[in-house]
Amino acid sequence: MQHKKDKQQKTSAVKLFFKSDSTHFVVGLIIFMFSVYATIAATSFFFAGDADQSRIEGLSLFYWGHIDGIENWTGTRGAILSNILLNEGFGVAVIFLLLFLMFTGFRLMKAKYVNLLKYFIICSVLTIWTSLALSFFFGNFFRDTAIYIGGRHGLELSAIVTLNLGVPGTFLLILLAFILMMIFVSGKTIPLLRKLFSFNNKKKIKTKTQDSERKEPEDSGLIMADPEPAIQKMPEKPQNPVADNDFEVIIPKADEEEMFFPVSPEKPENEEPRPPATNVSSGYDEEEANRLLQELGVYDPTADLSKYRLPSVDLLKKYDQTDMQVDMSEQTNNKNRIIQTLENYGIKIKSIKATVGPTVTLYEIVPEDGIRIAKIRNLEDDIAMNLAALGIRIIAPMPGKGTIGIEVPNKDPQIVSMHSIISSRKYQESNFELPIALGRTITNEVFMVDLARLPHLLVAGATGQGKSVGLNAAITSLLYKKHPGQLKFVLIDPKMVEFTIYSAIERHFLAKLPDVEKPIITDFTKVIDTLNSLTEEMDSRYELLEKAGSRNVKEYNEKFVNRRLNPLRGHKFMPYIVVIIDEFGDLIMTAGKEIELPIARIAQKARAVGIHMIIATQRPTTNIITGTIKANFPARIAFRVISNIDSRTILDGQGANQLIGRGDMLFFQGSDMVRVQCAFVDTPEVERISKFIGSQPAYPTAFILPEFVGERKDKSADDFSVEDLDSMFEEAAQLIVAHQQGSTSLIQRKFSIGYNRAGRLMDQMEKAGIVGPSQGSKPRDVYVMDEYQLRQKLDAMK
Repeated sequence: MQHKKDKQQKTSAVKLFFKSDSTHFVVGLIIFMFSVYATIAATSFFFAGDADQSRIEGLSLFYWGHIDGIENWTGTRGAILSNILLNEGFGVAVIFLLLFLMFTGFRLMKAKYVNLLKYFIICSVLTIWTSLALSFFFGNFFRDTAIYIGGRHGLELSAIVTLNLGVPGTFLLILLAFILMMIFVSGKTIPLLRKLFSFNNKKKIKTKTQDSERKEPEDSGLIMADPEPAIQKMPEKPQNPVADNDFEVIIPKADEEEMFFPVSPEKPENEEPRPPATNVSSGYDEEEANRLLQELGVYDPTADLSKYRLPSVDLLKKYDQTDMQVDMSEQTNNKNRIIQTLENYGIKIKSIKATVGPTVTLYEIVPEDGIRIAKIRNLEDDIAMNLAALGIRIIAPMPGKGTIGIEVPNKDPQIVSMHSIISSRKYQESNFELPIALGRTITNEVFMVDLARLPHLLVAGATGQGKSVGLNAAITSLLYKKHPGQLKFVLIDPKMVEFTIYSAIERHFLAKLPDVEKPIITDFTKVIDTLNSLTEEMDSRYELLEKAGSRNVKEYNEKFVNRRLNPLRGHKFMPYIVVIIDEFGDLIMTAGKEIELPIARIAQKARAVGIHMIIATQRPTTNIITGTIKANFPARIAFRVISNIDSRTILDGQGANQLIGRGDMLFFQGSDMVRVQCAFVDTPEVERISKFIGSQPAYPTAFILPEFVGERKDKSADDFSVEDLDSMFEEAAQLIVAHQQGSTSLIQRKFSIGYNRAGRLMDQMEKAGIVGPSQGSKPRDVYVMDEYQLRQKLDAMK
């Protein structure tokens, strides 16, 4: 037995050694130093290879004999190594493999986070392709030297391919491989190739010199500048007042959309740099903390679900949309009508430029000197009538620019898919604590915010304008970034249909009250208890922050992760909690101040302890979005509303009444207002994501919030009186004794009563000695064994 125990201890020690942060750092440092040494040796080989070749030919790297006259800067070992890497291997292309070794060293040292699988595939493909290409194109030039430019690999591969395909076939194969690599690396390759292979005479690429030589102004040729940004210019007719200026149509490209690799399924990194030591009463001393850190490593909040994998981007629908197609006739007609409308009111302009977005085009105009901005702003309805378009919005002036903006909806709007947002480089490389990707702006950039910095978000808009889709987009963007150990949701859905789709992730991401069966909260009485429970969770977290000497949850978790806080003294890792309320207006109409006060309290204080709120309503009126709510929700999203008054209620200004619906929204924070097309995520996509997460190993239960008693305050035994008993007390007691299960939800179901009354009955039975105290999510103990014993106790009470 003792032998087995010693063996287990040795095995545990070995595991700890290989998991140790110090071991990883040392191994990474060795790999990095070797890659630098090999790079120096390979570089020196270009200068000393001829002199050293005869001395090292055929020698193994493990040859330890003495060789005189080696000129390589890294000595005998470096000369043999460089000969193996360059001549016997891949030639100059070996530099890519050395780069991969450097990145591996950085990753192990935690100096820089890199996706090793991604870099391995890229470096391997580049090494093979470069070796073949160099040998094919330049092999003959280095035939009489000591260096094989593409290595033996490239030389032999080139000979085999040329023998089978000939010189033209080999050239085409190398070119094809290069194009395929570029297609996977950059999303701009395919549009560029399409333009290169296009034979449409209507879209010939011309220079300005060629265009100026045209004699017929009616034949408006298309001028295209460099592909980034793609600018199409169209000369105007002579009678047009802006004819001497180029009308620019800017087609913004998606910001590096579609990375080569989709969302990585790897477990997110949680190891933070070691924070400074803290001398707090509830923590370990410096020596003890360092010992624990050395033995156990940093605390990993994801360790309980170590095999959890983030959802794959393949779960989202990819819409068959290539680069944005622009109808130049539409843009030109809109431009002419805007100019004509302004001219009719005596307003002349110097220049006009159009930026085409997914659903809206922004026309920026520069008026002649002396034109008042208010005069243009008042023509909003006239421009809308002339363009026969809904949703015209004038921004006068454009923030940070000397122009006036006129936003005009496109006739053929494009869908902004959640797939394109999640797979974008901006989202994947973001380091936000709680990243919420909302959609794309007019310039086609991915629009993201960090909920941890907002710190709360108000969403409002008329029915059917995209609020629920926006909430699903926010939840989806969080699920694609965070581990269940790092984030919890409290989902409140008075409509009972919007969030039920997330029930599958109950034991992964959801939080709820003890003794509550459904993870999605729909009963308004339970909503009140849940919100008050969150205030208790907030207060308890603040107490822990005070003991730890931390200012916010991020600092606290860094200390806990680095073994600076003692779990035996109540400390624990704090996951972020995001509270999402789908129909806030219904709750206010039903419960009023009982709902508003805990929400206001959470909004005022909870950001520092990692509790954040997103509330949505389809009734943007002043009795729903009160002054208290607006004061604590500085970040707001407005979807389309009917009236200007509703827009002012949400945004403190107009604009939301001029949106076109279907996900068109305004994001407002402080004085900044951005127009965004919300990302579209459909119900089947959310179902697939929920099922993927729900199918993985989970925690035993959902995250349990503190039990809230509320008005049911504990009374001492002396205060207990028969007169205070509920009229259903005897029936409820008989039910509990018959089932031998002290469950509040059981009373709710059997008697069809609310949670508050069922909880009050349970508290009264506890005072009467029928059931024991609360045990969190577990049922209470029942002290009365049968109905006869219960009858005796009831008679004694009377």
